[in-house]
Amino acid sequence: SKQGCGHVMIYRLRKKFICICMCSFLAVFVVLFGAIFTLTSLQTTHVLDDLANIIAENDGRFPGYDSLAQGPAGPPVGITRESPSTTRFFTVHFDADGAVTTVDARAIASIESEDAATLAEAALADGDTRGFCDGFRYLLTESDDGDTLAIFVSADGELAATNRLLYAVAAVFASGSLIVLLLVTLLSKRAVRPVAESVERQQQFITDASHELKTPLTLIRTNLDIIEDEQGPSPWLDDIRSETASMTQLVNHLVALTRMNERAGSAAFEPVDLSALTAETTEAFATLAEQGGLTLSSEIAPAVRVNGDARALAQLLAILLDNACKYYADGGAIHLQLSGGKHPLLELSNSYAAVGTLATDRLFDRFYRADPARTQGSGFGLGLSIAKAICERHHAQISAQAADDRTILFRVRF
Repeated sequence: SKQGCGHVMIYRLRKKFICICMCSFLAVFVVLFGAIFTLTSLQTTHVLDDLANIIAENDGRFPGYDSLAQGPAGPPVGITRESPSTTRFFTVHFDADGAVTTVDARAIASIESEDAATLAEAALADGDTRGFCDGFRYLLTESDDGDTLAIFVSADGELAATNRLLYAVAAVFASGSLIVLLLVTLLSKRAVRPVAESVERQQQFITDASHELKTPLTLIRTNLDIIEDEQGPSPWLDDIRSETASMTQLVNHLVALTRMNERAGSAAFEPVDLSALTAETTEAFATLAEQGGLTLSSEIAPAVRVNGDARALAQLLAILLDNACKYYADGGAIHLQLSGGKHPLLELSNSYAAVGTLATDRLFDRFYRADPARTQGSGFGLGLSIAKAICERHHAQISAQAADDRTILFRVRF
């Protein structure tokens, strides 16, 4: 029903709207979280390096705050009066041969002298002047007596504070995501309703207009038959009959597109023998291809089955073959290939002299004609649009591309 179609359309638009909003929100969250993490890590590392520099400048000791405050630049950012008593660190001296001479771990209670020496030797072996090692930020520098001085500042407190901040930010963003999801879900129906109603009114207009056109077209055909019976055949009557047939075909195409959109998502699919259907449809077009001087060949894998609407799939095959028979290069060939597997692939190629001028990304637009002058073939540019609608209904992907300079290739992957 129209109401059911409207509900399906609103549901689909709401789903897309919610997905877009949430993906956008999550993308912003990832960027912000990454920026906060990076800036916080850099700030933490900078504070630890300042502490290590202060200890290095005082030959392994942490000076009083007053002496730092009396300096020309004052204490570094993040250094407070409590820093001399709260900073946990140890130092290790190495001689010129790299042997440990002294270990000073009086300012830290969480590590023994032997473990401190082991960490210092590992840092010295790495060869980096600064780095992190087992929860410590270290600095390797030259002491006043010319030996190597390794300074290890405990990063546990700073890292714990950083982790708490990041956990809090993550919790805030997670809560915000739930709130945004709730709000978007509640407001999405109202947001997409105007679009859904506009599309529904457009489809209703096409349906109504098509039905209104059918009556006068039928009347014209009937009157033509009567006039022809009374006055005999006439080229003018033949022209009128031909144009009437074209108008009737256009109306039928518009109705088919509208009905396809109405049935989208609501059709009950069943297993279809795509191999047999393809072979049958290809055989039906063999005569038409032969009349156009074309060679029609096919390679159809056996027992290829898909879930779908058999009539719609037959229409899809007919549209592609009919399009190939209408637009071709003289003396050309049409080749259709169907391969099986988890995702069956249908490929149809045909010779076309003006492949280089084709806008393949527009071939499936409604009323688009590859021949702007509309001098080659017949039709209204709706066939491939219907083919695309059938593929979308069956969750298949259809595409067109230039296989070479004289061949166009259509692919349908189920």
